[in-house]
Amino acid sequence: MASHIELNPVSHLTIGAVGPPGQRVFYLQGSLGAQIVSLIMEKEQARLLAESFRTLLAELDEQHPSSNTRDAQTESLWKDMRLREPIEALFRIGNIGLGYNESSEQIVLVAYQLVDEGEEPNAVSFWTTRAHIQALTKHTEEVVSAGRPICGNCGQPIDPEGHFCPHRNGGHKH
Repeated sequence: MASHIELNPVSHLTIGAVGPPGQRVFYLQGSLGAQIVSLIMEKEQARLLAESFRTLLAELDEQHPSSNTRDAQTESLWKDMRLREPIEALFRIGNIGLGYNESSEQIVLVAYQLVDEGEEPNAVSFWTTRAHIQALTKHTEEVVSAGRPICGNCGQPIDPEGHFCPHRNGGHKH
């Protein structure tokens, strides 16, 4: 039977990467008090999640203007976006869902475990504020872009030991 962990509201929520560029492992991590939940995600999932956050925040600003005011204490809380130790992955993320609760003005991010077809996935729900999602969006974009440089010819990452570019005449490593 699948389990569901509910972190409502999170005391910390971040996306980070561990390892050298080209070999990084990405994590979605949240905590509620002393409970830390770390989930492995793909770099592309992190990038798409940041895009989804931007879209959701724009829709919420238009459809549900926030009545909460951001205070300095809340904003400073979200400035520390580092992964917290210990980083022990509970599972690898398969799907991610986003939602909004109008009455509490909270955004919920639900991460579902990657499972084989027919299996029931475990899930973790992370509940937080718009201010935190705004900070997390910017941070996630920075984490994703901090990887290997991209080849201007073919759009593929350039490895530290060189890069074979099929678009260059002769296909030399550079």
